[in-house]
Amino acid sequence: MNRAALLRLGAAGGALLAFPRAAAATVADVPDGDMTYLRLLVGAELLKTDFQKRALSSDDVTTSAARLLARTGADDRAHYAGLAALMSGAGQTAATADDIDFSYPRGSFASQRSIVTLASKLARLTLGGYLGALENVQTPQFRLPLGQIAANEAQQVGALAHLLGRPPVGGAFAEALQIDAVSSALDAYES
Repeated sequence: MNRAALLRLGAAGGALLAFPRAAAATVADVPDGDMTYLRLLVGAELLKTDFQKRALSSDDVTTSAARLLARTGADDRAHYAGLAALMSGAGQTAATADDIDFSYPRGSFASQRSIVTLASKLARLTLGGYLGALENVQTPQFRLPLGQIAANEAQQVGALAHLLGRPPVGGAFAEALQIDAVSSALDAYES
């Protein structure tokens, strides 16, 4: 494949290329708990993507906030594609946006501040989910891609904090969230 063809693959294709070793895992290689983490993280990425689309349709966000939300949205779509590739390599199919109806607390899109505040909350939740997964997954091929996504989620947390007027660098040790805590938090956004 030449360079031009590779570039035409887009974000989803690029995400698949970033996960070649992980996608080679077979069903026999992957414990149920690892697949549960992947399904949970797929849900988190779908939630963030849905939220960003709705936020970008608001007239209340400035150009700089819209650029950040668009960038994090592109990253989250790439995260989803990578996770879907991991699941496919393990013989399972990832959920899609059509599988979940999301809902948000009243006032979530009322102002730029409310939008960025919720975006920050979702980014911190997702980062915690990835860190919890890194602590608990047993499939070695999953650790690098999960760590790479966690690094990007941490960047998103910092950028959103800066937009809220908070320090972009948080504590020295980000909180790892266990699967039950992330799952319960995500339940609040499903209709």
